Amino acid sequence: MTRVVVLYGGISAEREVSLSTGIQVIAALREAGFNVDPVDAGQDLGAVIAALTPKPDAVFNALHGRFGEDGAIQGVLDWLGIPYTHSGVRASALAMDKQAAKALFVSAGLPVASGRMVSIEELEAGDPMPLPYVVKPVNEGSSVGVTFVRGGDNRRAQIAQSWTFGSAALVEEYIPGRELTVGVLDDRALAVTEIRAVAGSFYDYESKYADGGSRHIIPAGIHPEAYARAMEVAVGAHRALGCRGATRCDFRYDVTAGEPGRLVLLEINTQPGLTPTSLLPEQAAYRGMSFSKLCAWMVENAACRA
Repeated sequence: MTRVVVLYGGISAEREVSLSTGIQVIAALREAGFNVDPVDAGQDLGAVIAALTPKPDAVFNALHGRFGEDGAIQGVLDWLGIPYTHSGVRASALAMDKQAAKALFVSAGLPVASGRMVSIEELEAGDPMPLPYVVKPVNEGSSVGVTFVRGGDNRRAQIAQSWTFGSAALVEEYIPGRELTVGVLDDRALAVTEIRAVAGSFYDYESKYADGGSRHIIPAGIHPEAYARAMEVAVGAHRALGCRGATRCDFRYDVTAGEPGRLVLLEINTQPGLTPTSLLPEQAAYRGMSFSKLCAWMVENAACRA
């Protein structure tokens, strides 16, 4: 029987999400017939490495956020020669760095929002671009730290003064419209889902993970050309960064000027959530793949780049 270590928890701002993902994955892999050892990856890297001895047949990376999604744990697993799920060091690091990923998306001809990196001092001093715009950390996931600055909003200086995500921020134009997402398994896009946050217009951390925080409409009821384009761009983003396994791309879809509308790629997630409210499992189910089969597919496609 294949022995799989599930790494979950972690030390990032997304620890609670990872714990939820891990619990679901552990149950699904056991249901699929794997011998599963859960490991809560805490501050002590030596303890994590000890838990990987003797070497398992594969590691299911259920970590989210920094150190689990940015290439750090991937490098450790490559060093140890243990196959693991999801993307490798380079793709993980690039995807977690929103500005670096955006540069590659542009070079691949994919549609992105205009914007630039600004120092926190510059943000505090004045608006770095015309209102409205979005301020986001360059290397966090799950919408952690994302803030909108709109006309008549006087919170800009306060945002800068309370910023805890480094010395700079990514500032981008605000794209009106609908929130879309597309899951990808290697070279196959699964579906387009429209996400409607229940509490407001922004699909924030609470909307993502709270029970009933959002509605997911699959397939999204958008113009057929936009639907096909979203599927195409998601696969293109996956390839542009050299991802493998499962990813999920998030989009904004603006029909202000009429249909088929403007589709804008926001980011790619190399560690899509696998919680009870997550989008990738819903899309896999829509395509006839149960949650246990999805998790098993990830293990069967685990790889090591050592």
